[in-house]
Amino acid sequence: MGVTDIIASVDREIALLQQARALLSGVAVAAPKKKAGRPKKAVAVVTPVPPKSTKKVAKKKRNLSPEGRKRIAEAVRRRWEAQKKAAPSK
Repeated sequence: MGVTDIIASVDREIALLQQARALLSGVAVAAPKKKAGRPKKAVAVVTPVPPKSTKKVAKKKRNLSPEGRKRIAEAVRRRWEAQKKAAPSK
């Protein structure tokens, strides 16, 4: 649902509420006339995108320390061992 559709819906609701208020207060208000034919399509608003710079920015490479590698390897081994113990034997 586009912005124009939402605005049109809100306008319809306002018109209906104004009619209801007029009926309750006893003042006659002319009903808004509908336009004949198919409603026009809403035109999408396009925002310009700034051009990207031509320079490539290299991301900083993240290195894992030997101690970190060792901790991860030990954790994986413990996980595998737990899975083997939990697995049903055939």
